[in-house]
Amino acid sequence: MLQSQNDPIPSELPPTTTALKVSESTTPVNNEENQYLDLIRQILQHGEKRIDRTNTGTISIFAPQQLRFDLSNSDTGCISLPLLTTKRVFFRAIVEELLFFIRGQTDATILQKKGVRIWDGNGSREYLDSIGLHDRRENDLGPVYGFQWRHFGAPYTSCDVNYSGMGYDQLAHIINKIRSNPYDRRLILSAWNPADLHIMALPPCHMFAQFYVSNPDDPEKAALSCQFYQRSCDTGLGVPFNIASYALLTIMIAHVTNLKPGKLIYCMGDAHVYLDHVDALNIQLERIPNPFPTLRINRTVTNIEDFQFEDFTLENYNPHSKISMNMSV
Repeated sequence: MLQSQNDPIPSELPPTTTALKVSESTTPVNNEENQYLDLIRQILQHGEKRIDRTNTGTISIFAPQQLRFDLSNSDTGCISLPLLTTKRVFFRAIVEELLFFIRGQTDATILQKKGVRIWDGNGSREYLDSIGLHDRRENDLGPVYGFQWRHFGAPYTSCDVNYSGMGYDQLAHIINKIRSNPYDRRLILSAWNPADLHIMALPPCHMFAQFYVSNPDDPEKAALSCQFYQRSCDTGLGVPFNIASYALLTIMIAHVTNLKPGKLIYCMGDAHVYLDHVDALNIQLERIPNPFPTLRINRTVTNIEDFQFEDFTLENYNPHSKISMNMSV
């Protein structure tokens, strides 16, 4: 049951199943992934216990240091994809969810048919009823990320409506501006629309991104970077997806605008570990990261909506084994 905002805050959260354990640092193999592991250590060592919307309980810190990733691999000339290696991350789900957003889709059934079930909890009949969306059909997520990216300001009725030409297409505007005025300081993508929050299955966690073209007058050096902000960061389960997803979005926009991928900068608000993820993360902290994989795009794509999963080949991905974590809804 979701907790009402008016319910009293309990004086204590349930204890974790084991003591919070922090592993010793090892000689880094992948400095960028070690940023993430150090963030987990920081939360476990210095975070405060807090209640949360799901009633699972978290250990949280606010506004930790940025995570920074280089999407270009100067040693190989390949694209570097920051896909964590200290556990196996479901690459196909990252790609299919991002394509779902890019196309402005809001029907979770589309993802289910592709074997991607990460939105099942927030699209279930039980969950939609619990947040007052009794008239919303199951798996209709409402005006979530992709709708705001492609149809900002359009009235939302259901996931079955064709919204072509309705609202403001932020993503198309950004791509056109990168092509016509790469020095523009307004290359902004926002999923946070306060007027629509009450009809979303889940308000956006990653909510704001800004793009930047470096050296736009030098075709050999011109590169696209992205800084994004996330208000609520599930560091155990969600953050590895978010890092790879915004890296991939940046790579895709760079591809369709004939730029190289540049940097990804990740800014966080409430960065937390769910209490039922602590044991799993202690296992992950014992592992030494391997180098990130590289990504190959198999054909030239000029319209970002035309990308398919088969257009991407992930190479040299050598992760440790999968670590299961529950998703709190």
